Amino acid sequence: MGARYQIIVVPFLKVTGMALYPFILVNKKELLNNAVVINHERIHLRQQAELLVLPFYILYLLNYLVNLAIYHQHNKAYLNIVFEREAYAKEQAMLYLKHRKWFAWASYF
Repeated sequence: MGARYQIIVVPFLKVTGMALYPFILVNKKELLNNAVVINHERIHLRQQAELLVLPFYILYLLNYLVNLAIYHQHNKAYLNIVFEREAYAKEQAMLYLKHRKWFAWASYF
């Protein structure tokens, strides 16, 4: 996937960053140079690309809803979404996407 993404600053965004294929949205200009945040979102872009985008969002939402039923807390439900588990686990590994296997997120179930 290379560097085929655009980073857009969205000041009213209620989260630090978000991957919305093929864009990365951040809520502050300072985050444009935050390698960890950008890498986290790049991992999500890869996940979205390999699932052909729309199925990613469907699986993301379903996983969140199942987690919400299990944990009864938004934060725990969010942090246990398999896509987030992979992104948080590997966000500091800047070369991760060069060596990442397809559907690596599946190992986080």
